[in-house]
Amino acid sequence: MSSYRINALTTWAAQQNGLIKADISLSSAVGDASFRRYFRLTLPDGTTQMVMDAPPEQEDSQPFVAIAKRWRSAGLPVPKVHATNLAEGFLLLEDLGNTPLQRLFSDDATTQTYHAQALTLIAELQNRANPDSLPAYDAALLGRELDLFPEWCLSAWLTLSPPESWQAIREQLIQHALAQPVVTVHRDYDAMNLMMHDQRLFMIDFQDAVAGPLSYDVISLLRGRYCRFSSEKFADFVETFYHQALRDGRLTSSVDFATFLSQCHAMAAQRSLKVLGIFCRLTLRDQKSGYLERLPHFLDHLEDSLSALSFSNVPEKVAFAEWVKLTLRPAIMKRLAEMPS
Repeated sequence: MSSYRINALTTWAAQQNGLIKADISLSSAVGDASFRRYFRLTLPDGTTQMVMDAPPEQEDSQPFVAIAKRWRSAGLPVPKVHATNLAEGFLLLEDLGNTPLQRLFSDDATTQTYHAQALTLIAELQNRANPDSLPAYDAALLGRELDLFPEWCLSAWLTLSPPESWQAIREQLIQHALAQPVVTVHRDYDAMNLMMHDQRLFMIDFQDAVAGPLSYDVISLLRGRYCRFSSEKFADFVETFYHQALRDGRLTSSVDFATFLSQCHAMAAQRSLKVLGIFCRLTLRDQKSGYLERLPHFLDHLEDSLSALSFSNVPEKVAFAEWVKLTLRPAIMKRLAEMPS
């Protein structure tokens, strides 16, 4: 980040608080997988705010601002937007502290308690936030996400061709997603995007929210980057969510639990394949570090859900699960072993 942009950001943040630049201080930047950077602003009275730097040529902050205002008006826990300068890509936000949810995963019991709390927040999001103004998580978008896997993971990183079963499994995963009720979807409902603040979970990084499948955020949480639950515990979490969705009308009794669980496993497979592609793209195209070593974890997630789906005895699902086990996993592990330490 250039010194000019730092100066402009600091001057703007001070002005929004009726101060001059010398009256405030900015801590060092914290980044994420995008081009956004976050600074902590300390005011003369010791209170703090967060300043988001999102270069407009690389990041469109308008969706974040619009969604934040709508969700906050609906009573959902999201940061307050104090001020915006969309032309420069500067946002002044409520400071939610330094405790993303994963830092609270101290033992199995505590981890499961916080996951249950986060699942309840998903229900609040789906019940309170109207999805009508959001982009549709339709077949085209689901397909583009799945295509990241053969493009970036297989072709660009592994120089491996997709199996013959790829097109069939791709279509089946899309159809499983489209068969679900359409709700508001955060789209990156991972523990790192849930902040514990004042004894309450807050959602951040929701700028890519869409109108999409009921199970998507459930999968983002339960098949995220920090935990791998047993098949039994995964099913327990899903069943709790399922019954709550039945009670408040997000699901109808025509969808039995076995069907919903299969839809969740299909959604998990779709997301894991997308993540494998995105992590390779972040590495190869965006020159981001620290993502390739996470591939085995999401490969585990993929195999867990494909194993559950293969019990349906659909030939393409069985064939694809076998290919992942016998071809994809060895190829990924070999490529990782060849990388310089």
